[in-house]
Amino acid sequence: MASMFGDAVRVSIFGQSHSPAIGCSIDGLPAGIPIDFERLRAFLARRAPGRGDTATSRRETDEVEFIAGITEGHTNGAPIAAIVRNRDTRSSDYDELRHVPRPGHADWTASIKYGEYRDAAGGGHFSGRLTAPLCIAGGIALQVLESRGIRIAAHIAQLGHQPLTDEPLNPMELDEEQLEAITSNPLPCIDASVAQRMRQTILEAKSDLDSVGAVIECAAYDVPAGFGDPMFDGMENRIARIAFGIPGVKGVEFGEGFGAALMRGSTHNDPFCMRDGQPQMASNHAGGILGGVTCGTPLIWRMAVKPTPSIGTPQHSVDLDARRDAELTVHGRHDPCIAPRAVPVAEAACACAILDAMASSPGSIRLEDPHLNEL
Repeated sequence: MASMFGDAVRVSIFGQSHSPAIGCSIDGLPAGIPIDFERLRAFLARRAPGRGDTATSRRETDEVEFIAGITEGHTNGAPIAAIVRNRDTRSSDYDELRHVPRPGHADWTASIKYGEYRDAAGGGHFSGRLTAPLCIAGGIALQVLESRGIRIAAHIAQLGHQPLTDEPLNPMELDEEQLEAITSNPLPCIDASVAQRMRQTILEAKSDLDSVGAVIECAAYDVPAGFGDPMFDGMENRIARIAFGIPGVKGVEFGEGFGAALMRGSTHNDPFCMRDGQPQMASNHAGGILGGVTCGTPLIWRMAVKPTPSIGTPQHSVDLDARRDAELTVHGRHDPCIAPRAVPVAEAACACAILDAMASSPGSIRLEDPHLNEL
């Protein structure tokens, strides 16, 4: 089971939705990196369930227990091991799913691959619950990157089948006002009025026992040029591999993405110019990446999140034991829209990918730089 990613900084994620605990290990961080535990808790709280009427009612504190790799608030050079205990589980809600798979879920494919030994409760290892340990690794990566001057932010860019669209993140430089708005609005959006309308759309879908999808935009600012490699280790590849490990993500694009296919080269190309004696790009249709390598402009990417497949509306399925058609009404506690809680997950995925690329990049400032803690 490929639950690991990274080359120089390797992350492994373990556990199931209703197992006693879930967690991660992080290997490759040098000793001496300070960890701000309060900031990490605040970051994890953005993803945690049970935080409002647009999210699942499952309540988990998502308190992190570090069992290795950190001494007196600093990395000690050993692999970091962290767990989050599952406390609010109702496995009986999923008994029927062992023989009647949910449409849109991995219940059917899990039964093919793992048979009677699969963990069906809450989706097992296929569950979005596993994004909590991803956010532990990503939260630490964000702190390391910020010590290097790299900032990462995400928001809900579009939501619903008649899409509500938020103001885009600044593609050329970090805008502090945008970041403040994202954290202060009812949903993680830049435009407060759009955030309110998105919230209403989610609540309407919830009242209809249905769900909605969304597009999340993420930007990394002040990423130095030169991270990533051509072909199969490009910056896009690194981010996409982690992003597609997030349950519910069905599409990833960078810069103009699919919109580039509708442009002419004369419009899509980013012109070069000299500023302060250095070559710069005058626009950022490329999303900060050329040939798989970062080019100095903000790294801009988006991920499409499908509507939550667990909905209260009766759906057509099959009874695997009786070998006949069946109707399924999903029980349990589920988000009517994954996107609000997936925004910090996008930031975590981006941070892990950039940190690994930084540590893997020949000739760059390495994580082992003795001046790290002075920054």
